[in-house]
Amino acid sequence: MTTIIGIEHKDAAIIVADSQTTDSSGYIYSHHSVQKIAERGPYLIAGSGEVLPCDIAQHVWEPPVPTKADKKDLYHFMIARAMPSLRKCLSDNGYNFDEDNKELRFQFIIALGGEIFDIDQECSVSKTEHGVYAAGSGAAYALGALHAGADAYEAMEIASKLTAFTAGPYLSKTQPRHIK
Repeated sequence: MTTIIGIEHKDAAIIVADSQTTDSSGYIYSHHSVQKIAERGPYLIAGSGEVLPCDIAQHVWEPPVPTKADKKDLYHFMIARAMPSLRKCLSDNGYNFDEDNKELRFQFIIALGGEIFDIDQECSVSKTEHGVYAAGSGAAYALGALHAGADAYEAMEIASKLTAFTAGPYLSKTQPRHIK
């Protein structure tokens, strides 16, 4: 339970995340060493939902590095190379994709080459024309605020006022845009 925002700008991508983790009973965890945005090689990975897939993606996965040719189409690279690698890593480390659970189990906002990719619980890759993304329990509030003109930090603040599962301080990481 969290709020993550990803925004693609012309020259960079930014990911902003809150710092509160809440378990299913409502217990709140917050610690300076637990951060929701991890740097894994050339990737920024922010996760929401179940802790196990987030921990694996952010601390265990060794993501493939795109070649010069791959950088010409990072969307294809994410589908063809990165997500099969992540899916295998998740399975190899105890994550069960076959559970009969129809609820959203996890969602990642990943930046690579200054582009944002929205990854769902099946490791499907989505992109949007407007370059604005959000994940977690405060996602709808944050997206609404962003589309109404708020900046990323204002949107996080709005989300934190409307859901008990989001709280500051907010962490952000910026990644320069890869020039094709």
